[in-house]
Amino acid sequence: MGAPVGTRELRAREHGENFPVALRWLPREPRRHLHAVYAVVRTIDDIGDRAPGDRTARLLEFRADLARVWAGDEPRHPVLRALTSTVADCDLAQEPFRRLIEANLMDQRVRRYATFEDLLGYCRLSADPIGRLVLEVFDQSTPRNEALSDRVCSALQVLEHCQDVAEDLAAGRVYLPQDDLAEFGVTAADLVSGTGHGSRAAVLRQVDRSAALLDEGSELVGRLTGWARVAVAGYVAGGYATVRALRAAGGDVWHEPTAPRRADLVRSMVSLLAHHRRVTTR
Repeated sequence: MGAPVGTRELRAREHGENFPVALRWLPREPRRHLHAVYAVVRTIDDIGDRAPGDRTARLLEFRADLARVWAGDEPRHPVLRALTSTVADCDLAQEPFRRLIEANLMDQRVRRYATFEDLLGYCRLSADPIGRLVLEVFDQSTPRNEALSDRVCSALQVLEHCQDVAEDLAAGRVYLPQDDLAEFGVTAADLVSGTGHGSRAAVLRQVDRSAALLDEGSELVGRLTGWARVAVAGYVAGGYATVRALRAAGGDVWHEPTAPRRADLVRSMVSLLAHHRRVTTR
């Protein structure tokens, strides 16, 4: 099933995300639950991206181990054993985790996406379930909240794909939609080197689409209450800060830094919280 990821490495991975996984301001229990969920999400991704040997078999093995959590049996993998109390305390559903595994199974056989809609279909498996788990942690799942969360999570996923074009290509995957690459005349060689205006234009088109998804989904911040509002504001702010970083780089994810600036993220978060506080209190 792959070697367990240590706590120190997991925290380092969290700090490398575009958004704060579990803000230090949050109370202890929600932070513990968010860390537990993140550890499982990261482990699934690592099996799908890094595990030696037959990754499909390893993912299926992890899926069977995951089922033990809901069956009342002790799972074998340490991150799943740690997840058990979070599942019980927050009444988490198994389906979002199964969808994340399905996304990684898809990665083993699907290397290209014809259109942006096709890419969003992948995000429904690879990203949207994470937001739904966060809502469950805070006991604020409703159909409308889930729909808004899906927009935010899809945006975050697409932005990460934009940042990781070269890394994904090295793994044999291209997440930039094929119809956009064709429209801008981007060749396989262009994707390797990032040369030419077309490559950057294709990236910026996805950035613009992600920004629109964030605009649609940001309503979620105002609909949530308590610490859930703070946590989700951090995720949305991380998305906006990443949009600004990618635009500042002109879409050149091959040669320019595209990680969001922490100060920019904080400003975006404060602005979101202030705006939605005003909307709520009107």
